[in-house]
Amino acid sequence: MNDLLSQISHHGYLLLVAVCFAEAIGLPLPAALALLTAGAVSAYGQLHFFVVFAVGAAAMVCGDAILYFTGRVTGWALLGLLCRLSANPETCILRSAEYFYRRGKLTLLFAKFIPGINTMSPPLAGSMRMRAGTFLAYDAAGTAIYVGSYALVGYLFSDALRAITRGLRSAGFAAEVIFAIGLAAYVVYRVWIYRKYRLLDVAPRVTAETVARRLTEAEPGSILIADVRSHGYYDSESKRIAGSVRLEPNQLEHEIKRLSKEREIYLYCT
Repeated sequence: MNDLLSQISHHGYLLLVAVCFAEAIGLPLPAALALLTAGAVSAYGQLHFFVVFAVGAAAMVCGDAILYFTGRVTGWALLGLLCRLSANPETCILRSAEYFYRRGKLTLLFAKFIPGINTMSPPLAGSMRMRAGTFLAYDAAGTAIYVGSYALVGYLFSDALRAITRGLRSAGFAAEVIFAIGLAAYVVYRVWIYRKYRLLDVAPRVTAETVARRLTEAEPGSILIADVRSHGYYDSESKRIAGSVRLEPNQLEHEIKRLSKEREIYLYCT
């Protein structure tokens, strides 16, 4: 925090813009911490609070707009890339899609406060063909809430933040130990998640050709094909397998109850 405080004091708005833009496009940089620090610096007159708010919000909206329009063009490809570090990309996208299905465009008002959802929301909105004007309006409002909240907290509690940085300097070794323990715990957690979702690899898979052949060979009505896509299903231009039924992945426990146990069931997702 102390290093960031001195860096923002020295480089000012340029560093703030760089960090906010980088986080918006999915890079692991702490925009919230930068905004807190910039707000604290503005309390001492080295930066102007309203300029901090304006440049921080503009940088994040620009980053979000890039992901939105890229998502409109690439759809699943960009979402898969952003989720690549996740143990299970489909789960990563499902979590983001669930917010949109339940709350619609209002998701953009609070998405930036939720790790993972913050980066996924713009390209998900683009791939779902949300209108550009609607996206920019709600995204700008959500960004204003996010940037304003952190910058204002930094401004109001600037003395407390400075005291914290002095405490960290006097207990530097302890802070390093705490950081190392936290990093080790995070690595262990990621390994556990990875091993957990590797169990899904045992699910049997078949090719589209195999299913097509089974449909021609089996008795009529003995095979059920279910669409469980968490992304792309609601796109008006999306293609579906003829005769397939829809199973909403966000209500899977309820959906499973209405499936016949006498039929051969094939699922397909994104």
